Amino acid sequence: MPTDFGVPPIADENRALVEQRLQDARAGDAVPETLRVEFRGRPIHVEVIDMPVDRLYYNPTTHRVSAQRAHDPLQEQELEKDHWSDAGQSYLHHLLTAMPSDPHQRDPDFDKLKESLREHRQNEPGLISREGVLVNGNTRRAALKELGVQSIRVGVLPASCTWDDIRSVELSLQLRPDRRREYSYVNKLMAIEEQIRLGLPLAAIAKLFHTSTPALERDTWVLGQLRDLVKRSENGRVKLRLMDFEDAKERFAELYRTYVKEKAKSKEKADALLEYRLAAIVLDVAKTDIRAIRTDFREKYLEHRLPEALRAMAPEQPKAVSIPGLNRSVPAPSSETAKARALTDILLRAKATQKSGTVATPEEMTEANRSVSVLEGAFDESIRAAHKANREQKKRLAAPDRIIAAVDDLQQCVTDLVLARGNNSLDEGAFDDTLIALRQALAKVSAEASKSIQLPGEGLSWLREAVGSER
Repeated sequence: MPTDFGVPPIADENRALVEQRLQDARAGDAVPETLRVEFRGRPIHVEVIDMPVDRLYYNPTTHRVSAQRAHDPLQEQELEKDHWSDAGQSYLHHLLTAMPSDPHQRDPDFDKLKESLREHRQNEPGLISREGVLVNGNTRRAALKELGVQSIRVGVLPASCTWDDIRSVELSLQLRPDRRREYSYVNKLMAIEEQIRLGLPLAAIAKLFHTSTPALERDTWVLGQLRDLVKRSENGRVKLRLMDFEDAKERFAELYRTYVKEKAKSKEKADALLEYRLAAIVLDVAKTDIRAIRTDFREKYLEHRLPEALRAMAPEQPKAVSIPGLNRSVPAPSSETAKARALTDILLRAKATQKSGTVATPEEMTEANRSVSVLEGAFDESIRAAHKANREQKKRLAAPDRIIAAVDDLQQCVTDLVLARGNNSLDEGAFDDTLIALRQALAKVSAEASKSIQLPGEGLSWLREAVGSER
């Protein structure tokens, strides 16, 4: 993406109009309104004026729709060709009013903003360059434009403002904790990546985004996974887009935590687990169901539910990657990881075809729908089986866990008795009553355990003898 987008066609007229209105504001009887912004690392107060809505331009670098620009390749080409043309600006207007996860649909949040502006007008001014480019307030301008409002209140940046300044100021304003409408998930990830590429230290980026360094490390890992998924989904003329994963924020956050934890035990198993959970995310499986996918998922549940063609599929044998200059190589992925990756690749390409609309042929669409349907069924059945097995395992472990908890309490009781003896504080009557209750409880445990266990071990044999001798 270029770093300098030039100026709009009517930049000179806008500069003259801005200067005239600044002078009018200074010459008025009232105290001029100002707006506080971060400019080149320090706070400044810029003057606020009214500008005609129709003379302003949407910012082609706005982080608010970075991912969504891939929604329509033809309109994106027009926008890239001329960011100030009617076609390019109309496309930005559409994206600003559409749902981030599906630009085909109107965003309810935009309509709420529009209704608020209709009822209360502007609470806060936007921000422009002197050439009339909206640095902040793009969405508000879109709403005012649809409402037919003629003017918008905007702060005016210094005349020396550059495109790098525009990007930085927009981020600083949009990332304030009290911001009205947040960036979408993927656009925020891309904004973080942009700051990293600019060489800003992670600590400074964390402060800018009101987050932590570990959270930034997670977000950069997630964006890397997303870009890899997009690349792997490419199938001729079609591929997925980053915006297709807008609704998967919580699932990717949990995936990162699980992957890091499993990687500390075994990278090979963690990599295979990563692939199956990525496939589940692509299939839009709920977060609570994805948790059922563990390192033994394919072996125990998925393998025999896959069609024969997918089970017999032999993935391309991965090769070790050599590191130039070090005479070393990174080991190739394991065969299990390669199998998992090949399965995910099939799903990604099928999903890309499904989302391609009229680009794919009817035959390609039919095959893609069949592949997705088969894998949806296999994953659904496997996850239900895994859930059932997990529930049964919890039931099997419930009784032993309660005994362990009781043992911990009894060990603490020994310590309490020692302390009570030291200060002569033991209530002997109450203690004796609880021992009788313990004896009765142990008798019931012995009776029920004897019904369930035909060949008692050392522990149950002791308990039965102890209860029997008491009787």
